[in-house]
Amino acid sequence: MIIKILVGLLIALILFLLFRPKKIKSGFDVPEVFPEKWKLYLLKEVNFYASLDEEDKAIFEGDVQRFLRRVRITGIKTSVDDEDRLLVASSAVIPVFAFPEWEYSSLHEVLLYPDLFTEKYDFSEQDRNISGMVGSGGVMHHVVLFSKPALHQGFDNASDKMNVGIHEFVHLFDKQDGEIDGIPHLIMKNQAVLPWLHLISENTKEMLAGKSDINIYGATNKQEFLAVTSEYFFERPKLFKEKHPELYKVFSQVFKTDLANSQLGDNKLKRSIGRNDPCPCGSGKKFKDCCMGHD
Repeated sequence: MIIKILVGLLIALILFLLFRPKKIKSGFDVPEVFPEKWKLYLLKEVNFYASLDEEDKAIFEGDVQRFLRRVRITGIKTSVDDEDRLLVASSAVIPVFAFPEWEYSSLHEVLLYPDLFTEKYDFSEQDRNISGMVGSGGVMHHVVLFSKPALHQGFDNASDKMNVGIHEFVHLFDKQDGEIDGIPHLIMKNQAVLPWLHLISENTKEMLAGKSDINIYGATNKQEFLAVTSEYFFERPKLFKEKHPELYKVFSQVFKTDLANSQLGDNKLKRSIGRNDPCPCGSGKKFKDCCMGHD
């Protein structure tokens, strides 16, 4: 009897070792120490990062490193450089910054396309109009796709309330409870589903009547409403709070952050660094004598 139990335990152990989930690695050699040129790039291009204090900047950097170690970023007929990787990772980190150790468990790879694409992932057809998409079905189940120019445009223009990177990662955030349905897990957990659906309904009516400054694409369905308004929340928090206080209150609870009252405020333009300003790398030198123009 004891021998049978031991054999059973041994078989169970062997099966566990063979079929246990394996830790996914991206294949990209992420530096152990966050490079100064990466810090400088984030400071210039990512308002959310630039608004953080030094302690939170370090946390953001760690989140970016962890994402890049786990998620592969692949270019489809386009190159992928560090700047592309940093914008993808920043897009992923921003919505979940208030959630320590968050991982997009269903995501294995991000594909960057050289242009807009179709629902069939084709970027050669004339009627292509998609800038970002969460893949579904088969080999695309664990993939997110972006038009590389659109990804960069989302960070280049900080006043248009649009950022395709944030948009698609909010879809993945929404997927935490098993499906992308426009009802985040925290809303379900707090049993605030009906008030949330009412807010969506009322705002959608205003959008369709041309009485709202929320991107009309958000009226497509609940999923897109959540993603579009999340872009607005993270890009223009003060304006969002002024124009849509009820929505702002919900989003502050869902994302656990009060952006309108933070240092981020309502940055319409990216932070600029003067030639004679202290270099953000912390060297003590002037920007022009240190990192300015460095690759």
